Amino acid sequence: MQLSPTHHSDYLDGAPLGGECGRSEPRVRHLRIVTTAPVEIERPEVEETEAPAPETPWVTVVWNDPVNLMSYVTYVFQAYFAYPKPKAERLMLDVHEKGKAVVSEGSREEMERDVEAMHSYGLWATLQKAGDLG
Repeated sequence: MQLSPTHHSDYLDGAPLGGECGRSEPRVRHLRIVTTAPVEIERPEVEETEAPAPETPWVTVVWNDPVNLMSYVTYVFQAYFAYPKPKAERLMLDVHEKGKAVVSEGSREEMERDVEAMHSYGLWATLQKAGDLG
C-alpha cells in the first residue's frame, strides 16, 4: 500500500486510522531526528576584578554582671573556649574592670552559637560586627 498525498491524513505514523478488518499490514513508525548545528556565541569581554572582600567578622562580647563570680567566668572561658588559664583570667579581668570583653571572633553563625553557649552558662553575652566595636 502506497500513500498518496491525498490520503496522508488517514494515517498516523504510517498506520491506518480506522484500520481495515482482516488485512494485516505492518505498522510503520516514522522517527524524526532533530540535530542542531554548532553556533558560535560571542561572549562579552569581562574585566578581571578583585575578589570581593571577605565578610566582616563578627565577635562575641561577654558583659559584666553582678551575679557571676570571677572564678566562675574564668572557668566558663576555659571550659567552653578551651582557653588556657592565663588567657581566661585576662578576659575575665577585662569583663570585670572594663565592663566587657571580646571572647571570640568568626562568622555570624559561629558567634550566635557562642552567645547561646554563654547564655546557657548564665553569662550576659551579645554578638556584633567586629568593626562596630567602640
